[in-house]
Formats: sequence, structure tokens, C-alpha cells
Amino acid sequence: MAKAWQHPYLNVFKHFRVEEWKRSTKEGDVTTFMDKTLKGTVYRIRGPMPNKYFVVHLDVTTEDSHVVRISFSNLFKEFKSTATWLQFPFICGAAKGSVYESTGKTSKRDLVGVAPANVRWTFLMLDLHYILSMYLNRCYSHLKSVKLCSNLLVKNLYTSDLLFDPGVTFSEARQAKQTFHGISPVPREMAFPVPKGESWHDHYDYIRFPSDGSKLPYDSIQKSCSRPAAGGRVLEDPARELPRPVTLTKAVRDRLSLIQQITSPKDMPHRSPVLTESIPEVHLTSCRPLEAMNAGASEVNGRRGQQAAGDSTVQSYAMSDGGIHVYAHKMGDITIHTVDTGSEESVYMKVTAPEEFSRRSMTHCRRLLPDPILKLRTIIGFGGYSTKWALWTQNNSAVVYPCHAIIVTMQIGTGEQRFFIGHTDKVSALAFNGNSTMLASAQIGHLTMVRLWDFHKGKCLSMFKTHVNSVSSLSFSHGGSILCGIGKDGHGKTMVVVWNTAQVNHGGEVVVLAKAHTDVDIQTLKIAFFDDTRMVSCGRDNVRLWRVRNGTLRSCPVNLGEYHSLEFTDLAFEEGHSPEREPEDRTLFVCSRSGHILEIDYKKVSIRNARRLLPSQTQHSHRREKQTFNSGPGIAINSISVSPTFCATGSEDGYLRLWPLDFSAVFLEAEHEGPVSTVSISPDNLRVLCTTSTGNLGYLDIQSRNYSTLMRSHTNSILAFSVERLRKQMATVSQDNTIRIWDLVSMQQMYDFTASDEMPCAVAFHPLQQVFACGFSSGMVRTFSLAASDLLMEHKQHRGAITGLTFSPDGNFMFSSCSQGTLALYNCATKKSHILRVLGNVVSQDADYSPNALALSGDGHLLAFVGPSKYTVTVMDACNLDELLKIDISILDLDSTSLDSAMRVCFSPVPVGQLLVSTASNKVLVLDCKTGRLVREVSHVHKQYCSSLALSEDGRYMLTAGDRVIKVWDYRMSFNINFQVYIGHSEPVQQVAFTPDQRHVISVGDAIFLWDFLALPAEQLPKNDVHLSESILPPQAENSPEKPKSLLSGVNEIPRQSAPLPSRAPPPCLDISSVHHRGCHDIFSESDEEVEADLQGSSRRVANGDRNHSALIMEEPVKSEEPIVVRSKVSQECSRSPSHTGNELRKETKVPEPQDYIRPDSYRHFTARFKASVLPKTFSSPPAGNEVLKLKAVVGYNGNGRGNMLWNPDTGLFAYTCGSVIVVEDLHSGSQQHWLGHPEEISTLAVSHDAQVLASGSGQGNGDSRCQIRIWNVQEGTCQKVLFHHETQVQAMAYSWDDRFLVTLGDYNDRTIALWSTHTLDLMTSTRFSEPVHDVAFNPLSSGELSCVGRGAVTFWLMEQCGADISLKVHRAPIPDMVGPVELTSLCYSTNYLLYTGTNTGQICVWDTETNRCFMTWEADEGEIGVLVCHGNKLVSGSNTKRIRLWSVASVQELRLKGSGARSSSVLLEHEMTLDGTIVSATFDDSLEMGIVGTTAGTLWYINWVDNTSIRLISGHKNKVNEVTFSPGESHCATCGEDGSVRVWCVASMELVVQFQVLNQSCQCLAWSPTSISRGGDENQHVVAGYSDGTLRVFSISRTEMELKMHPHAVALTAVAYSADGEIILSGSRDGLIAVSSPRTGMTIRLLTDHKGSPISVIQCTGKQYHDFGVEGCELWLAASSDRRVSIWVSDWLKDKCELIDWLSFPAPTSPEVPGNLPPSLAAFCPWDKGTVVYVGFGLQKEVLFYSLCQKQVVEKIPLSHFATSLSLSPAGHLLTVGFNERLLRLIDCTTRTEQDFAGHDDSVHLCRFTPSGKRLFTASYNEILVWEIMNR
Repeated sequence: MAKAWQHPYLNVFKHFRVEEWKRSTKEGDVTTFMDKTLKGTVYRIRGPMPNKYFVVHLDVTTEDSHVVRISFSNLFKEFKSTATWLQFPFICGAAKGSVYESTGKTSKRDLVGVAPANVRWTFLMLDLHYILSMYLNRCYSHLKSVKLCSNLLVKNLYTSDLLFDPGVTFSEARQAKQTFHGISPVPREMAFPVPKGESWHDHYDYIRFPSDGSKLPYDSIQKSCSRPAAGGRVLEDPARELPRPVTLTKAVRDRLSLIQQITSPKDMPHRSPVLTESIPEVHLTSCRPLEAMNAGASEVNGRRGQQAAGDSTVQSYAMSDGGIHVYAHKMGDITIHTVDTGSEESVYMKVTAPEEFSRRSMTHCRRLLPDPILKLRTIIGFGGYSTKWALWTQNNSAVVYPCHAIIVTMQIGTGEQRFFIGHTDKVSALAFNGNSTMLASAQIGHLTMVRLWDFHKGKCLSMFKTHVNSVSSLSFSHGGSILCGIGKDGHGKTMVVVWNTAQVNHGGEVVVLAKAHTDVDIQTLKIAFFDDTRMVSCGRDNVRLWRVRNGTLRSCPVNLGEYHSLEFTDLAFEEGHSPEREPEDRTLFVCSRSGHILEIDYKKVSIRNARRLLPSQTQHSHRREKQTFNSGPGIAINSISVSPTFCATGSEDGYLRLWPLDFSAVFLEAEHEGPVSTVSISPDNLRVLCTTSTGNLGYLDIQSRNYSTLMRSHTNSILAFSVERLRKQMATVSQDNTIRIWDLVSMQQMYDFTASDEMPCAVAFHPLQQVFACGFSSGMVRTFSLAASDLLMEHKQHRGAITGLTFSPDGNFMFSSCSQGTLALYNCATKKSHILRVLGNVVSQDADYSPNALALSGDGHLLAFVGPSKYTVTVMDACNLDELLKIDISILDLDSTSLDSAMRVCFSPVPVGQLLVSTASNKVLVLDCKTGRLVREVSHVHKQYCSSLALSEDGRYMLTAGDRVIKVWDYRMSFNINFQVYIGHSEPVQQVAFTPDQRHVISVGDAIFLWDFLALPAEQLPKNDVHLSESILPPQAENSPEKPKSLLSGVNEIPRQSAPLPSRAPPPCLDISSVHHRGCHDIFSESDEEVEADLQGSSRRVANGDRNHSALIMEEPVKSEEPIVVRSKVSQECSRSPSHTGNELRKETKVPEPQDYIRPDSYRHFTARFKASVLPKTFSSPPAGNEVLKLKAVVGYNGNGRGNMLWNPDTGLFAYTCGSVIVVEDLHSGSQQHWLGHPEEISTLAVSHDAQVLASGSGQGNGDSRCQIRIWNVQEGTCQKVLFHHETQVQAMAYSWDDRFLVTLGDYNDRTIALWSTHTLDLMTSTRFSEPVHDVAFNPLSSGELSCVGRGAVTFWLMEQCGADISLKVHRAPIPDMVGPVELTSLCYSTNYLLYTGTNTGQICVWDTETNRCFMTWEADEGEIGVLVCHGNKLVSGSNTKRIRLWSVASVQELRLKGSGARSSSVLLEHEMTLDGTIVSATFDDSLEMGIVGTTAGTLWYINWVDNTSIRLISGHKNKVNEVTFSPGESHCATCGEDGSVRVWCVASMELVVQFQVLNQSCQCLAWSPTSISRGGDENQHVVAGYSDGTLRVFSISRTEMELKMHPHAVALTAVAYSADGEIILSGSRDGLIAVSSPRTGMTIRLLTDHKGSPISVIQCTGKQYHDFGVEGCELWLAASSDRRVSIWVSDWLKDKCELIDWLSFPAPTSPEVPGNLPPSLAAFCPWDKGTVVYVGFGLQKEVLFYSLCQKQVVEKIPLSHFATSLSLSPAGHLLTVGFNERLLRLIDCTTRTEQDFAGHDDSVHLCRFTPSGKRLFTASYNEILVWEIMNR
């Protein structure tokens, strides 16, 4: 709409004659009526939406003919912006004096939503110029259309170029002369009636957007916070300017209102405003690009100045680079400092307010000094967006290249760097003019920004938007007056733009000369150096010549003939000039990915010659033939550069090659590590610059033929770094899977390590040795020696990615944590580190804390981390991981309405004794390390959470990193302005820290930044500045010579009640600490009752012999003979030395109290899965014979157990465990027996040799203080007796070969071995070890002999019984020294006096049981051997490498008898199989031809060595089962789990039919297609599964393949269901959105947001009669969310109808006794009453609620003893089942109200599902599935 005909305004309704509806349209209920308030006709618009919502759409056209929709509505919850749509929330104000107005002023929540019941007429004024300019940086042209949607009343619509104020009359405006300030009173036609003598604002609302207020939410349309009184002064309207070519980042656009609040003056006492008419001129010694902004200023770049509400006027000042604007604030000065780009001093620019104001503020404003405190010194990095840009300067002394968002100039002689900073995103292209005085650079992004630089001064001359997306190439003319660029337009077509830059050096602007759109691909475009109007481009299938003439850009293609289908990559003009030739008479060289180089006659536009680069023909092994051009397959050439005498090419094979211009042969070449991206010959033709795609930058000196590497860099984001103090080295890890070591002095790379299949994510240097440790995404922790460039150790304690890794200051300990919450402590006092202690679920798993999850105090005494939840911070004793302090972060801010969570932790220097915690609410909390008391807090640290935190060693300065900036803080917070801000990174900063000498700061993210730290050391400061504030130091910390009291003495500081008594006996010898013990030669502790001297060779009598603690007859270890070391399939001869027999000595054993020990480095030890649930002591189990449920089948095998599977080939006994259930299965029929009784997870099994008695062991339960060992009668299936002895876990059990004895072994915490009589089942003897023991076995040749294996030795036991007493003669035989320090982890006897033992390093040692010596060993595997089975001349070994191997050991017996005279000393590997997990159990027949093997994957395999086959016998989920669903005919069922698998089972046999596996995803929900869509029978059955990445996958059961993949959600799915007819899939996600998708088209047709913000827990569909509940529709469905809300819907999908008919909200208690993990909210339709919804969840009472949809109320309640965790209703009867977190399953008969409780699960019953027929019930607890049969009643 032109201004000429709409001035002073345009009545839109009147102009378009809305009442006639000819030039306008209406839909729905639109009527007119007389409004009493306005006393005129208004329009009422009503629709199907709720009465209190409305939407208005304004379609606006910009000057570049783009249409942008501007919408505002009270439906919108938040501001959203795209390139074509702006959505603003509208906040409806309430009438003055109403209750809505008073509550709206005080409430901080629910600002946006439905309109109050009492609202007023509103005068809304939208500044469309300003909205388009500020939010989209576009120029407003005209209003295209307006759409008003229900529900609202509207009087009229006007457009004008004037600013109206409805509260000002004409007389008032005339008196105040406000019309000169742009304010006009409203015309009579627009005016609202006001009673005489009253104010307009008392009756109506006036909203002006954008407003000058600062109310929340910021980007919303709402009533202003203040209004001028009639006749009072009205603030001047912000000057509306056309958009200027400045960079406006998305972060700035998204936070415009927040910036306005920051840049507004603080509240001052009312006084006359001080207006700043101008800003003083700034005089600069030199002009350099902006790098950092002082903290006193707002962190804003590129925003237009606008007037702020308050006492001063904010003006804008344009910087020389055209992109940074500075605001003069009334409350203080703004300091802006830049990078020193080469001179001796930094630029210091100061912008002040008027003198009278600044004088007042300067006396009060103190800031952090020096300013700047950081100076960028070096950047290690190259590329970012592309590695093809690197340029020579004209003087040949420096190269220019991009490093992400910074342009770097490096002197090739000194390595000195200079920086060009100003780009806000990665630089995508560079170009020099002919004499290198002007540099052009472009950055990626929408409407790419281009900057022109004065190269020598480092000054940005111009900055302009290109209107091109992603400029990929720039070319400058030789004189610098023409710049050409290529990119993509808004439709993805290639766009070429030519700019006139001739006036830039004189202060002029850049002007577009010409532009063209083309469909051809362009890779490179260059301006001809002999004519600024001519260009040449090349790309896929084309080479084109361009020319600018008469303002247009035209092109013509080169006829390529047979080469028309090549992909051309680069081009170069022939250099030099002959006077007899015309300037355009030149050869053009073009290279391609096929290896072709075309020589094109530029003048004739034709091909002169074509050559092709071929791979070398290797004729001799010691030399490689030179490259030639010929026919055949070629090598891709990425770049070409031409000089007057030679040509350089860079190719994909990594070679830089120099050729003569006739390309006869290569005369010089250089090989690189990766493909060459670009080559460039220097202007003096003596050097060739080269870049590679692997991030390397270097040059070849042609004269010396030396290659110099200028820069190596990571090719992906850098995750972490560590600095070595002594040798000044730095290690970095990156997402490019490399570990790199850098020299901090030269900043050159020294080493790099590559992990091909896993990503390094944390790194730490040893403080004393030339060793570093690295943590990987696989959970592996490896230590490397830099001196030897070798791998030292691998640790496998973690299963998740490593999030924290650090060494203690003395280097004795190492700590690591992972994403699964595990924390590990290592002993690093020796060269090869070993594990000391592992704790599970202690570090938070809720967020990504890598790589700084762990913080260690400066003295190495304390360890802090976030955990076990994100709301708590734990402080531990670093020496033993004992918990000292736990701090709840969420409750420290009492004023906040939301829970805060911790993100990073950091210790202050030791004397201070404080712990710093950064939080998700952008705060840093300073806590007392000893008490956890909050000392102080720092708010608004960053815009987003702080990603890294560090303190200087003197405690004076703090570093924080957040988003893309670094802040340096005064730790004492003693200034008015306590921090400085530094920019430069284009990606989030991952880590920032001081160097050990405190002279530099290192920050990493996109690259490595090294900053000079310019603060003076403490000793050089004035005396009055060298102090720490009293609030920081603890009392007497400065004067006391004593060290601060350690937290190890106790947190509560309560004195002891009595003095500790000294111990007469030395402490037990434990090899798990870092202390080097001496004098400990055996694994047993000494007695408390030693009364005789320990004389060598003498014997002592047993004192106070106890029946339960037998005496031990100890033998001195026999000196080991040198064993024979063999390799499989290889025979070796070795000599042996004679043995030496020692003396006997007798000692008494003691049994010390148990304690927490470190888990040994062996997977053999059972660790029960963590469970928060506990079985209740009492529950209502049904009487025998009256059970409604009978356990029919158990699905799964517990792969977490050890030796928990038994098979006796003679009797057919086959037993295994699943949770706390023993499953005895008939292998022929598949029928199962289930032995229940264990309260906890069963760890191991043992069976007598006659297979009549079975023993099982589990952890504590039912209030017992000790573990249970149950003895079962196999024939009857009954428990004979329960034995109690071990206190933690039962590690292993074994029966003697005559079945007289049972030996049980405790785990590494229990460390006891117990011997039981199988006749009386009484304990005969028990002994405790001082070291962990891993396995035990009886000798088959002697029932009184048994052996144990542990750390570095085998313990041989001989039982000697005298009456009722038993004495044990014990001999501890260490392994030979040549085997190394290993753990013996498994053992098995042979029948010919042989004992085989496996080690954790993969070796098998063979022992002679007659002499108790090791005589042979061989490398049997690469991992730990945990299972050994032997019979005759065969041996089976199983390890954690998932391999099971069969060995022929026939020669071992001969070697034992004859030694070196044996004919053979080799073992033979006969067979090998790789299974799906670590081998944890194995049983074979006597011939070892067939057997059954169990793995940690939860699978039992049938192994047949003869046929070399492996068959799954039992299979189950390894991780949590999330859902069970059934086929319509109930023939099959499907399950899904956290392991990403979907498994289909046959219901009759519960055998696995098919499995679908999605890697690296978790399958969260599942549904089977109903009968209607499966009417084809088995041929057309489908299962839909929802995954953690937000995808839906539809699998065909018959074709066993995925048919469809959809991505309707951005977050993890939590519920999915088919519609009743199967034509629609309903899916719910973690963010509360419900998607309606079609399985036939794969499209998402509707998105429901009613539950937004709360995860969907249930979606269920059922059919209904069409007119039921008074709503049309054939389907009824519900959705429940975790916020205790249930929505009921009626839908008719064929008619695209979906209507909400009921919304249920269930209250929750407000008492503080709220459980940590709330039970789920579950709902289901009642099968026997479709009009009833059944609900369970967290509420005021523990109960089941029946809600009637017809009566709209709860009609029935059934009380429960606990909150339910699962729910299912039987479709065949009035039966209801609920599962409890207390491991119980309750069946309720809703008719008789009878209840029965069933035990069997060992954890929370989180899932229960009736089959469609109601005959079976499936229940799940973690990964175990129990199938129950419903008994006939």
C-alpha cells in the first residue's frame, strides 16, 4: 500500500467494504452487533475453538517480494521464528480492579494462556517496519492480507505511517507539541468513547508492539507496564530506520527483549532526564577487529540502537567494521578491547556518556584489571567449514587461512600469528586481490555475510549481506575493484553474484553489479586477472565462461565433447604474458575427479589437449614409478595451480605433484596423510602451499626440496585437554577419534594416536611420569607411555562413555567415571596401574558431564562430582572413595519455583577450602567443603549453563566457559564489574583452564586457543592487594602453621568418647592399597591369640581351637620351577630346575569383621544388579490349592550370574536361574518346573555328582543379615534346608566327588570359604582370606583335596579329620614369575593329576597336583578366561572375548611325566566358536562333544563340537523389557527392550521366532496390528515399535523385515498404539506430544499438544458405537501422562475427526513425604464396561479408581497396599492385576473383591499384560518375563 493514498491512515474495513463480502471472505460464525461500550457496530467471530482463544494472521510483503506471516495469539506459549513466519504470544490483560488483574501482577507462571473472564477493548498498534527489520532483517513493503480467527470481537483495522496515542487529545497534543515528536492523537473515526472527565486508560487497554516495557515473556504482545498520564510527557518514538547491512546473529534475534532489558539503565530516583544527543568521537591508535567485550557492557553484537525506558536516551554508535554497535549507558562506561594483531600494545577503546554523568559514575565504578586480562596468542587449528582455503601473501612471507570463525595470518619463518576477528560463524571462503592489500571473507549460514578487510591494518572496511546462502567460493579481481561469489539461492539453485568494491577503501559501499541464477553445478569460479569483467567457472559436467556487460551476467559453456560428464574441481589460468599475444589468448587448465586435466583455449573456447593422471605401475618393490598421463582409471585431482614454468596438482591419493607445463613427467612430489584439498604456488614461484582434508597445512620448498608443516589440527570438535607440568606438553582428544600430543612452546604436534572404532572423550596426564590416561566412549580406560609410545594398561570397569578422568597430585591414584554412573579408583604407584575400588550408580547419569565430571582438591584428599542425581553433589575421600559429604543443590535457592541441578564442580585452592558448583540456572555456587554451607552465589554467569570451570592457583581469578565465550572473573567479587568476556570460538567451549605456570589460559572447542594471561603475579602486586578476603579463608588459615584439618577425620567433628586402644597384632595384609606392604607372604590373616614368638622352623600348638574356625597347617611355598611356555599348535622344549621343599609351620587363623573391599580385576565375581525395591516381610499369598495364577514359564536366563546353569547328561537334569527363580526344564518337551524361595537374585548353582541334590546361593533378603544357600531335593523339587553363613554374595560352590562335602565361597567382600557336611547340612569349618578368591574345585582323585585360585597363586587344601574336628593343611603355590602379575580366575581338575587354571590375561597354566607346581603355560585367549571344563585329553575354555575354544591337551600328561623328554609339548586348538557375550557358565558331557554354555547376553547355547554348530536354547533380553504385545490370534507375542531389540515369540512354547535389532537405540514401546489390518492372516501381520531417537519402525512378521520408518517425534517415544481398525498409529513421546500417523503413507497427519511437557505413559484404543457418549465417531481412545492427567478422545479417522470428550486430572499429596521416583500414571478402558476408565498412579491414596465416562465421576475405588507400577485388566473376566515396586504381583477379582499376592520377581514389577483371551498373564521385572496361567475357578 503506497504511502501517498494511505496518509494519514487507511480504514481497511471501509475500503474493502467488508460488509458486502465481495473483496473479503468469511467462514463460520461471523456476525455484527451493536456494542454498548464502543456504542457502535462491531464484528463477532466465533468458531469451534474454546471461547477464550483467538488467532490473527498478517501476511506482509517485503521489498524483495518475500511474503512473511506475522501471527499473534493467546494460543501460542512462546515466541517462534522462521524465515517466513513470526509467532508472538498475546497476553490478555484483565479489566482494571478485577481479581484477574491482581493475580496476574504477582504470578510468575502461566503468563500466556486463555483470556480472563473480564477483558476490555484493546487498541493494538503493530510497527510492521520495526518487526520485519528487527526479527528478520527485511524491509517492509506492504500488507498483503489479514486473517482474523475465532474467538474475538473486532471493531476495525487501519494502516498508517503515523504513530497514534489514543490517550492524547488534539488539544493536549497541540499544547505539548508532541506532533513534532512523531506522536499523533487518534482521528475521530478511530476514537473510543470516554466519559467526560475520565481517563481513556481507565476504560481501555493500549498495546504498542514492540513496546518499551520489560515484562515477561519478552517477545510477546501485552499491555505495557506503564503509561503516560494525559498531558504528560510521552517518550519519543524509536527512530525507524531501514535495515542496515549488519550481522544479526540468531542468538541476538531470539533475545531482543532480553537485550533491551540489559541495556536499559537501572532504576534511579526520579529526576529530569539527561539526554545524550551525540557520543564523543573515539580516537584509535590503530584499528583492529573486535575480540572481547568488557563485562560491564551487554554481550550483544549487531543490534540497532533504540531508546530505552528510563531516564536516559540510548544512542547507537557504528564501529568501523560496520557490524558491532556500542551503547552508552548511564550507569557506567563501556570498555571494548581487541586482539593485539601484531603490534606491541592492545587497542583500547573507551566510549563514555556525557561528562557530567561520567564524572559521577567514575567515582563508584571499579572493574577487574588489567583490562584486557587475556590476549590471544596462538590458535591451533585449520579449516572448520572447509580445508580448501589457504592463500599466500604477496611478499611470500606469510600464509592466510581460516580457523573456524577466525582468519589467521601466520609468518612461515617464525610461526607468529595475527588474527582477523569479526565473523560470527565458520568462514567458508577467502580471496585476495592481486597485491594482497585487500582480503575478502565469507561465512556460512543463511544470507551469508561477507567482510572486506584492509589486510595490512587488520581493519574491516565493509560488511554486507550477500542474499546468497552458503557462499562456497570467492574471487577478487587483480585490482580489487570486483568481487565475485557463488552460492545457493532460497530455492537451492546456484547463484553467481558480482559486486563493485572499488569505493570501499574510500568509505563507500559495496554495490551489486550483476547476479545470475543457474541450474548448473559450480565448484570454483575465478575472475580473469587480465579482465575484471570476465570469469571462468567449473563444476559437475560443465566449464563455463562468464562476462559482465551492461549490468547483466551471461555465460557460455565450453564444448567438452567426450568429457562432458566429468566432475571438474578446480581451474587455473596460464601465467605470464607475451607482447605479441592478445591478453585473452591464454590456456585454461581444468582438473577433474576422474584424473583428467583439460587444456582449454580461452579465446577459441575449445579443448586443446586432455590428459589423465593414473595410479603408479609398481615394477620393483623398492621403488615406485613416476606418474604419467595416459588412458585408464585415474586419480581424482582436487586442485591445480599454474606458474609460468610449472604446474602443481593436489590429488585424492594424498600427493602433491609438480609437473612441467607439458605434463611429461613428475619432477617433484610430496606425500601427505590424507587427500590434498588445495595447492597454491607462491608469487615468487619458489614454494607450493598445500592443505589436506585431515587438517594439515604445509608448504614445499622447491629449491631445498624440504617440506615444512605449518599446522596440524583436529578435524572435529575437541572434547578435552590435559597439560603436562614438567615437559610443557598438552594432550587433546577429539570427536575425530584421535588423541594428539602438542608441544606448548612450539605449538607443534608431537604424537597422535587413532582409535578407529571408539571415540576418546577424556584425557589426563600423570603428574610425575611421562604417561597419560585416556577414557573412551566404549568405557575403556587406557594408559599410554609417551617415552615408549606404547600402550601400558587397559581397564574395563566401565560400560558407558568416560565422563571424568584425573590423577591425584602425587600420581599415586587415578579416578574415572562413566555415563552409567560408575566411579573407579586405581592404584598408579606402580608402572602398570590396577583397580582398587569400583562404585556403581554414584555419579549422575542425568546429563552429559564429560569431560569434567570429577574434581580433585589441590592436596589430593577430596574428590567431588555431581551425583548420584543431578540435584546433589557428593564429596568423597579420594584415597578410598568413602563418602564424606552430600550436598543437595536443588534446595539452596529458596526463591526459585523450580529445582536447580548441578552441572560442573571445581575446588578452590587448598587454604580456602571451598567447592564451586555451576548449575543449570546459570549460577556458580560457592560452598564450604567441610559443611556444605552456601558461602555465596554468582548469578547470570552465562546465557546458558557453564560448560567449564577453573580457578587460578592463587585463588584470585576464576575462568568460566559457556556457549561460545570465555569469562575471566575476580574470584573475590570485589569490584563493580567483576568479569571480562572474550569471544572467538565458533562452537561451544568444551573446556578452559590455566596452564600450570599460570601464565596462559587454554580453551578448546572448535580449535585450541592459547591466551596470554596478563594479570600480575601475587608477589608483584601492591601489598594492599595481596590478600584473600576474610570470607574466603577459613579462620586462622593465614596465621596457623598447621595444615587445614582433613575431612578424613569425620565430617561431624564430634570428639571420640574414649581413646582408641592400640592393636597388639599387625593389620591384615591387603594388596589393594597403594602402600607397599612387607613381610606378608601368604593370603591369610594372623590370629588375635598369638602368644608365642614366631620362630622360623618351629611349630606352635593351636590355641582356643574353635569348631567353626579350624586350624590351618601352613606350608612354606615351594620355590617354583620354571614352567614350559608353549603356544598353541607349536612345540617348544624347555629345561627345568630341581624343586626345593620348605619347612612346615603351623598358624592359627582369625576371622576379622567384613568390610568393603575393592572389586578385583576379574569378571568372575558376581555383582548383583542394583535394585531399589525390597520384598515386603508380609503379604497376602493365597492358600495352597486356591491360587488363581500358576507360574507356567519363565522367559530368559540371568546372564549376570556366574556358574548358574547345570546340565547332567546322564539324568537329563537341566537347571538355570532367572532372577530369583530356579528353572528346571525338560529339554525334550520344553516343560518347566519353577523353584521359588530366594529373596534376591541367584548368583550361582551347584549339583551333586549323583544329580539328586542341588545347591543355590543368593544375596540377603527378608531381613536376613546373611546370604541364603538353599539345598533342594531334585526329585521332589522341594527345599530341604536354608543355610546362612556368607555376608555379601556367594561366589562359587562345589560338591566333593563322593558328595560328602559342599564347599561355598564368598565374594571379594566376604572373603570366606565354608565347608559343609552334606549329611547333616552343618557347617564344619570356615576360614577368611585376606585377598579375594575367585573359584574353588574339589580334586576328583581325592575327596579331601580342593583348590582355590586368586591373586597370583593357587591354594591347595588337604582336609584331615580327627573325630569331630577338621584340620586343613594348606599350601599356597605362586605362579612363576615369567607369567607376570596376573589373577588366576578359573580352574578345573583332570583325572590324571593335572589342574588347569585360567588367568585374567588369557593364559592357561597347568599344575602337577602331586608336586603342586606349575610346569606349563600357554596363551589361550586375548581376554580373561573365566570358564574351564576338562575331561580326558580335551579342555574347553571360555573368556570375556565371547569365544569358547576346544583344546587337545593329550601331550600335557606326557610332558608332566617326562619333562623335556616328551615327544611333544604343544597343545592343539581344535575348534573355536564366538557367541554373543562373555562366557559365564558351561557344562559338557564326558566326551566334551556337546554341552550347554551361558553368556552375559542372557543366552544359553547348545554346543556341538562334532557338527561345529551352536543353537540357542534359551534366550532373553539383556536389559530392561519395556513392553509385551500379542498377535490378534494369540499365537505369538512380541517384546521390546532397552537393548534396541524387538523379539517375536511363539506363545505355546515361548521359543524365539524372530528378532529385529536396531543398534544404538532403545526400543521403548510396541504394538501389534489388530485383526482388521491383519485380515490376511500371518501374511499381513505387523508390529510397530517406538525408539529413543523419536522414530517409529513398522516390521512385517511374515517377511521378517522393516517395511516403514517414520520420524514423528524429536525425542524418545514412550507409548504407541494402533487404532481399532489398524489404519492409524498413535504415538506419544517424552515431551508429551501425541502424533497421529498413517502406516500406509508414512505421513504424520496430526499432532496433539494437550499433554505437552509431561511424558505420555499409556495410549489405548478401543471401538465404540457411533453415537455413544453423544459424540459421533467409531473409535474411543485415551492417553495418560506422568502428570496424573488422562485425556479421552473420540475419533473417526476416515473423516479426519478427533475430539476430546473428557479430561481427567488426579490430585497428588502436598506433604514432603513424596517418593523420589514417582509411580507411573496408568489408565485403561475396562473390558467389561467400555464406558469406564480404570486409573492407578501417585495420588492422595493408594488405590485403583474406576471413572465412569457417562456419569463423569469416580464410581468405585479399590484400596491398595502400595502404589501400583503396572496395570492390566482381563478381557475374559472381572480380573485386574497390578504390579508393585515391592516385587509383588496382585490379582484382584473385581466381582468378589478378593485379592491374592504372588512373589517370584526379584525387582519392581513394572509390566503386566493379559493375553487377548485372558488365559495367560505376562509380567516383567527388568529383563525377566514370567508367564502365568489363569486357573479355572
